[in-house]
Amino acid sequence: MKKVTILALHLGYGGIERAITDLANSLVENYSVEIVSTYKVYDEPVNRLDRRIKVKYLTLLKPNKKEFKIALKKFRLISAFKEGIKSIKILKLKKELMIEFIKQCDSDVIISTRDIHNEWLGEYAREGVLKIGWEHNHHHGNEKYAKKIIESCKNLDYFVLVSKDLASYYKERVNPKCVYIPNLVSKADVTSDLKSPNLVSVGRLSKEKGFIDLIDVFALVHMMYPEWKLNLIGDGEEKDKIISKIHKYGLEDSVIMHGFLDKDKVGKILSESSIYLMTSFTESFGIVLLEAFSYGVPCVAFDSAEGANEIISNNWDGYLIKDRDIDEMAKRVCHLIGNYSRRFIMGQNAIKKANKYSLEEVREKWIKIIK
Repeated sequence: MKKVTILALHLGYGGIERAITDLANSLVENYSVEIVSTYKVYDEPVNRLDRRIKVKYLTLLKPNKKEFKIALKKFRLISAFKEGIKSIKILKLKKELMIEFIKQCDSDVIISTRDIHNEWLGEYAREGVLKIGWEHNHHHGNEKYAKKIIESCKNLDYFVLVSKDLASYYKERVNPKCVYIPNLVSKADVTSDLKSPNLVSVGRLSKEKGFIDLIDVFALVHMMYPEWKLNLIGDGEEKDKIISKIHKYGLEDSVIMHGFLDKDKVGKILSESSIYLMTSFTESFGIVLLEAFSYGVPCVAFDSAEGANEIISNNWDGYLIKDRDIDEMAKRVCHLIGNYSRRFIMGQNAIKKANKYSLEEVREKWIKIIK
């Protein structure tokens, strides 16, 4: 049986980490699979892994970026200096340990999930190893970032892109063969009846996710439908700003901040929701949209998120809002709230769309290039 190794930065919360877990779980029926993670951020991987998958952590040290920023913000210069020195040591160790692992790795296939791993994999992997880069992030027109990605994968055999747009962009620009393979979504055990007065949005509470705009949208919706709630799942550096915006509108009783949740708990909330909202400025693929679709939940998203344009068929399984028009998004959400039959039809179409990204469909694409 061939052995497949997937290189990861960590196995905590995040879209890439979720995709790594899903891929490993899908391949373990056909291959011996291991995940090698630089950091052990939590005692156990956040997302459930098949017991047959081996997980190896290269260091028990954890990134200290947060501690460094807090020390600077509070003008604790000695602490900031110490955290800075520690950070340099961790980064040095991160490189040394991963390169050493790649040199010694006896796998038939190694899949890299970060641009820096691409570079090390291409340079240090044993002869005969199938080297695959896996790009999840969109360049968003940033030529500097795109050039960094192009340079990083020049010595790889395959370069897997999670969206058609990315595959088209890199096809003529990189040395390895480009292959479009979307992320997969598991079939939901139950689907929403779309009757609960719940809106939902999932993601890291960071600036690019646009959650400040989401609160603006919900404030308008709340004026028309005050009984509806917004469930916000995630955590991050924008949390305090988002809470401040919630207080500004007096929405404390209508917006529920759940923090990070595991897959099962997210699924339960999706199964009890009627509309999914995405206000991201950018989104390479938007796996959360497909997860909502798998529960039969229609989605409304700004078209500034590239992944939303690929997944949502406007007026079929959701709505795409141009120019980040907050009023228009609120109007579309209110239209769906007031029209159950429209919600139901869109929800059924959403389930059909999610089935195109099933485990079986995506696994076969990976197996094809591994073979």
